[in-house]
Amino acid sequence: MDKFKAYRITQLDKTSVKAEFVDCTLDDLDPGEVVIKVAYSDVNYKDALAGTGKGRILLRERCIGGIDLSGTVVSSSDARFAKGDAVLGVGHEIGVKHDGGYAEYARLPADWVVKLPKGMTLWEAMAYGTAGYTAGLAVSKMELNGLKPENGPVVVDGATGGVGSIAVASLAKLGYHVVALTGKEAESEWLKTIGAKEILLRSSLDLGKIRPLDKATWAGAVDNLGGEVLSWMASTMKVNGVIASIGLAASPNLNATVMPFILRGASLLGINSTDAPSPELERSVWARLAGDMRPPMLKEMARTIPFEQLPTVFDDFIAGKVSRRVVVDMNA
Repeated sequence: MDKFKAYRITQLDKTSVKAEFVDCTLDDLDPGEVVIKVAYSDVNYKDALAGTGKGRILLRERCIGGIDLSGTVVSSSDARFAKGDAVLGVGHEIGVKHDGGYAEYARLPADWVVKLPKGMTLWEAMAYGTAGYTAGLAVSKMELNGLKPENGPVVVDGATGGVGSIAVASLAKLGYHVVALTGKEAESEWLKTIGAKEILLRSSLDLGKIRPLDKATWAGAVDNLGGEVLSWMASTMKVNGVIASIGLAASPNLNATVMPFILRGASLLGINSTDAPSPELERSVWARLAGDMRPPMLKEMARTIPFEQLPTVFDDFIAGKVSRRVVVDMNA
């Protein structure tokens, strides 16, 4: 096979990386049972951190970036996959310890590969990517722990981000009354367009005076921020409410009491989309994203850029200026 283009990241020291387009062959890629012709990848906050060196993301010195990919199987030594199968791969060690989706070809361990669910296109798989899969996993786990639309409203913070926006849209599709908590007032109408019934501005919260127990308001909460917002969420959960803890965009700290958990029976669910879900749960979440969780406006919730423009979008992610998913067309 001829050489193909890839975007490789090299960790130079603790705070800097060298990220560049390079020519590769299949022999240059990490081992795996499934060779995939990559159609699309995407950009997540984690990808932006890796590509700019703003976060120590790589788990080895040098790696082709891109934690997500979708494409078509070229060859497979694993009987679960055949040439021509449409597949996707997200999470695991892709793009951080194993050569990832920012290349025209990828080679992955078969256990990391998922057949594209019926009703989903390769582009749509990356309109979701890790962000959408994480949102879907959160909703699935919340429902497994008793969340139902009739229980009451669900609040989602970081609502304009990748995980937050898909959580808002998917919960709305399932019939939940979704309240979008955001610091971006200008995005209020967009959040309503994708399904939020109400907008709650972060500036309206008094996070300096969080009570151990406040007014019981939420049946469910999706938290992308951590820190004081998560503490406030816990204090305002209804009886048997469930919180999905996904991110730490504000802070990794949690200053809270046990009162919401022992007096209201609230549950705090940790969501790790990288390596915690079972293969059965992973397939189930993707099937639901193609079905009952599918946002009606998924096409409008993402924009597509050609592979060559990939490095130009990282800084906007770091600066929090992105309010749509970014899909990367690997063949444009």
